[in-house]
Amino acid sequence: MEASNMNMPQYPESYWLNEKGNGFGQLTEDTQTDIVIVGGGITGITAAYLLVKEGFKVILLETGKVMDGTTGHTTAKVTAQHGLIYDELITNLGIEKARLYYEAQDDAIKFIQNLAKNNHCDISQEDSFIYATTDEYSEKLTNEYDAYQKLGITGSLVDGIPFDIPTTGVLSMNNQAQFHPVKYLNGLLKDFTNQGGTVYENTTAIDVEEGTEPVVITKKRQRITCKYVISASHFPFIDMRGFYFARLLPERSYVLGVKVSKEYPGGMYYSADDPKRSLRYTPYNGEKLILVSGEGHKTGKGIDTLKHYKALEDFAANVLGISEYPYRWSAQDLTTLDKVPYIGPITSNQNNIFVATGFRKWGMTNGTTAALLLKDLILEKSNPYQQLFSPSRFNPTPSIKNFISYNTDVAGQLIKGKLEYVPMHPEDLKNDEGAVVKVNGKRRGAYRDKDGQLHIVDTTCTHLGCETAWNHGDRTWDCPCHGSRFSYNGKVLEGPAEKPLKKIEEQ
Repeated sequence: MEASNMNMPQYPESYWLNEKGNGFGQLTEDTQTDIVIVGGGITGITAAYLLVKEGFKVILLETGKVMDGTTGHTTAKVTAQHGLIYDELITNLGIEKARLYYEAQDDAIKFIQNLAKNNHCDISQEDSFIYATTDEYSEKLTNEYDAYQKLGITGSLVDGIPFDIPTTGVLSMNNQAQFHPVKYLNGLLKDFTNQGGTVYENTTAIDVEEGTEPVVITKKRQRITCKYVISASHFPFIDMRGFYFARLLPERSYVLGVKVSKEYPGGMYYSADDPKRSLRYTPYNGEKLILVSGEGHKTGKGIDTLKHYKALEDFAANVLGISEYPYRWSAQDLTTLDKVPYIGPITSNQNNIFVATGFRKWGMTNGTTAALLLKDLILEKSNPYQQLFSPSRFNPTPSIKNFISYNTDVAGQLIKGKLEYVPMHPEDLKNDEGAVVKVNGKRRGAYRDKDGQLHIVDTTCTHLGCETAWNHGDRTWDCPCHGSRFSYNGKVLEGPAEKPLKKIEEQ
């Protein structure tokens, strides 16, 4: 194996977020509008763009900066090849629903390609490939190819991939795409605001009062009266008895942005086997930056997260040779019980409060699909994908099994965290080191920053009381039960938690 002599970047930073857009102010007073969209990622921005064009008065809220969340930490593949999904969908949901899922993704690709023509967002048409390295997954690839044939998907089994990776099977999907998501969405935001749309950053929505005119309430108690609400905030910022925290599996994965010594041949690649490996490129200072990603695991569980970055680094060094290593970052994805997103009314008895979540690792197309569907639901137009994505659906075969498995694990994690032996104390920590520690006989979380200042928090997640774990690679506290994440000083980074971890004063 060719070892990398590059130093891993000390802190995670997404390449996409170097692209600066216009900043937006905070909401400071009560107001009124037609539609409030909560969440400034691809779903929220695309929906805002579409709805303002329909003549609605639209407000877009973001708790931090637009696109700083999952959208700013994606690999930004614009593809309908979502891993080995179509054979599974045919088995669990039937051919018609599997075909609808593909057609929704294909519609989203065409929508993005059409908008991106004059958007200067580094879009390029690429073929997409899934490759297997074992006989077991070669057979699964063959089954997936058979599913392509049944669904009319253009793709083929090919001999190999242009890397020094032994393969037992490769399945292509033709005429897919990749782009720069922040450049693309900055273009949509510009059109949105030019047509009268309003964006408020650093404005956290925490609740909705139901009714014929719902009221969105912010953390600072401002009230926005409207006709429709869309929750596009990755994890729904409200639940309204939809029990989304029990129906969404959170998983983290990792991305490197590297320059390589070997020529990258183009195309997008994804391994069928575990641990997952994904490859694509993006233009970078007149050259190519290669995005190497994978190493997915359930949030808050597993090995030291820095080792996931190291595993990807070793893979990239071996396959491509690393000449420069400027970026690394991680992302969190949510998977539904049947792997099909929840898009539509947040509960079956709501007709003016909508949700879009559970895009798995394929948010560029699923997020766009969500925006297009939500626009039609608000306009009361028929849409062929409405029933497929309905959040109130129940598909017995995968849903019962996955619900029981996931929530049994949650119960186990709740007990495990309370019984964990804690050998360390705050004084044991070096600079830039975090760990679960014991303070006055109680389980706490401590991080000593690079300047030596100690930050201590109560590790008990403020959602349902599970114990968070230290994420070394990203310097965060992550909950293994429902995926809530907190900064080293307790600030909420990911829901479903709404309140920060309690800060502890060292005694």
